[in-house]
Amino acid sequence: MNPTRLAFLRSTLCRHFRKDPLSARPFEGLRFIDVGCGGGILSEPLARMGATVTGIDAIEKNIKIACLHANLDPTTSTIEYCCTTAEKLVEEQRKFDAVIALEVIEHVADAAEFCKSLSALTAHEGATVVSTINRSMRSYATAIVAAEYLLQWLPKGTHQWSSFLTPEELTMILKRAGVDVKEMAGFVYNPLTGRWSLSDDISVNFIAYGTKEK
Repeated sequence: MNPTRLAFLRSTLCRHFRKDPLSARPFEGLRFIDVGCGGGILSEPLARMGATVTGIDAIEKNIKIACLHANLDPTTSTIEYCCTTAEKLVEEQRKFDAVIALEVIEHVADAAEFCKSLSALTAHEGATVVSTINRSMRSYATAIVAAEYLLQWLPKGTHQWSSFLTPEELTMILKRAGVDVKEMAGFVYNPLTGRWSLSDDISVNFIAYGTKEK
């Protein structure tokens, strides 16, 4: 799914920051934060596209893995990885041009407070991007039953269906946090090709791009 996420990010953020999407390093001079970065699978390509990237994760093991992998390549060795939370960075008054949290919000205790932190980290006229899983019967069948039990892509119990947000709920929560959602897209998996693609279908996996309100 990562290439499809990156395609959405390149398209929306190049448009937002008026950058050339055909450039090899369109995000040169911009500060991005990858919230819940894991092992750095998103942070690294963003750095290769020129962004000054900070990757944060609450699990120290993930940060250690991300640092080890990033240091293998000079273009990614500049990534600032920290074992911390968005809330702690807000206390430090950090600001970023783009705040990105992919597949994180469904795991936090309080989605509204989490979105407030994302908004607080977003600089004036910056962008906020959040992806998650829709709370629908289709998502229960695919993201939990299929992904965790049948295909075993994920460990059993990774997701709690009740923690998923509908697109309308995410839009409302972000709006209350000061982020106006401008664009939304779905991710659809084709079992015949084994590939993900962007779609208007937001019934399962979806991503939202918003701008920081004044």
